[in-house]
Amino acid sequence: MHEEPLGNVIRDYLTGEEVAETSYEEFRQALAKLLVEEKGYPKDRLTPKVGVCFPIEGKDYTRMVDLLAVDADGNPLLFVIFCSGEPGSYVREALAAARIYQGGPVPLVAVTDTHDAVLLEAATGRELGHGMRALPSYKDAMAANAPAAALPEDALARERRILFAYSEFLADGCCQGTCRPTARK
Repeated sequence: MHEEPLGNVIRDYLTGEEVAETSYEEFRQALAKLLVEEKGYPKDRLTPKVGVCFPIEGKDYTRMVDLLAVDADGNPLLFVIFCSGEPGSYVREALAAARIYQGGPVPLVAVTDTHDAVLLEAATGRELGHGMRALPSYKDAMAANAPAAALPEDALARERRILFAYSEFLADGCCQGTCRPTARK
């Protein structure tokens, strides 16, 4: 399943802006609402559709991540990535995104289909929890926020290649990338 436009607009839960309704947007909105209303994240510390931007094959590439949570100083705490399949099959791609994010490395990454979730420590790849209850509260994400060391250039290059390969695996074969919304940089 790919993110397809549905021809309508809805109001974004976090920003109040009108956004295009897509086949994934309702899930992105539900995740944002869950993080704010059940997990205690301040709305102003969550950003939807964040771009992980990096050079690959002489071009700039952007992979969109559904939600980024930051602390009061703007340091990244958590990436949340929605997937349309089994969350475990998106772990490697999610770890690469968290490790190369230009604003940081992101210490925690959660992959979810909104029924199941996997929470990971980005630096080590260690699974910290499984199931929707594994999504950390804001307080827990802040407590777990050990600054992740930036990777050396050779490791960054490998992680970029991994993220690019996973992100582009189907893009040219099914829809020529039209299923990918524009990320905020």
